[in-house]
Amino acid sequence: MGLQKLFKDVVIIGAGAAGMMCAIEAGKRGRRVLLMDHARKIGEKIRISGGGHCNFTNRYVKPENYISSNPDFCRSALARYTPQDFIALIKKHGIRYHEKKLGQLFCDGSSQQIIDLLKIECDSAGVDWQIPSKVQKIAYLATQNEQDHVDRKFSITTETSCIETDSLVVATGGLSIPQIGASAFGYKIAEQFGIPVISLRPALVGLIFADGDFAEFKNISGISIDAEVSCDRASFRENILFTHRGLSGPAILQISSYWRPGRTLHVNLLPDQDLQQSFSEFRKLSTTLPNFLACYFPKRFIKIWCSKFFPDMLISSRSLSEYRDSELRCIIENLQKWSIIPIGTVGYKKAEVTAGGIDTCELSSKTMECKRVPGLYFIGEVVDVTGHLGGYNFQWAWSSGYAAGQFV
Repeated sequence: MGLQKLFKDVVIIGAGAAGMMCAIEAGKRGRRVLLMDHARKIGEKIRISGGGHCNFTNRYVKPENYISSNPDFCRSALARYTPQDFIALIKKHGIRYHEKKLGQLFCDGSSQQIIDLLKIECDSAGVDWQIPSKVQKIAYLATQNEQDHVDRKFSITTETSCIETDSLVVATGGLSIPQIGASAFGYKIAEQFGIPVISLRPALVGLIFADGDFAEFKNISGISIDAEVSCDRASFRENILFTHRGLSGPAILQISSYWRPGRTLHVNLLPDQDLQQSFSEFRKLSTTLPNFLACYFPKRFIKIWCSKFFPDMLISSRSLSEYRDSELRCIIENLQKWSIIPIGTVGYKKAEVTAGGIDTCELSSKTMECKRVPGLYFIGEVVDVTGHLGGYNFQWAWSSGYAAGQFV
């Protein structure tokens, strides 16, 4: 039995957030759209996000919340489809939502509500589905018509069909969370067409440390502390979480997108405190160092921290009034300028996103189309645009999908 031959105006590979948004917008314009994915379930990354409640956008999205080799690339798409636009879509479908902190918006109910919304909108726009479907081959066809114009089409071969299309949209995501289907397929398509890919790395991910630097802290896995974490010129103030392998938590996930191997993290464990002033006040009292620290930290953390940096002080009954100024300066240094060098990340299995991707210098910021390959588009996480933690990456998916959907 031969392959079924199909013609579509638009074929989108990847039925995630960006792919479905693009399909909706293209379908609204009357384009014949086919949305395909190798997975049996659509929108799996949406489903697991936000603890199952999907942090679908952020009220305060700005281009500065994104990392890219070309920082201005995201501006156009973000301006044309804003968080308010997606909130309007949420309200249209009667989905209740709430704001947690820092502008982060979550569904009151399940993430499945967002997937269902996108599926309903796709069906309403006349989008056809081919799921699961594995792409076996992509060819670029250029033929000369009767008017001596060159017609360019793509031919996509799957196990059941051969599809010709004018516009091919790659919305295959990154390498993060391979257990739900992430793969390098989008980057392979870029390689096939000679499109450069900015080096890939796990982002929004926990960091691990050498045993010699961190062994003591493994005993306090699960403890969370409000801190400010810096690397080079990037800095974030949120909780850090001690794990059995290193550090995680929102501040660490944020800084991981900026960290590179060999670079040092600087951690301020008491970012709001004037410790010099605090010590001056407590020196008037017969307070020991552990008792002073108990005003700010869990006792388990104090014990481990003192045993690592000041073991003598842990067992000492000296009050702060007996400490030399040089000793207090050393304590302040370790509390507010703790420097530590990660040896790596916990990898793509735990990373929320993939940093790097399709070189944006090769794409139109208005349409997401490849400058050198007319009709080929890249959107979403596969592109070298990585958002901060807190709904920014979903907003990039909506915005870039919308942008391409106006032109495919």
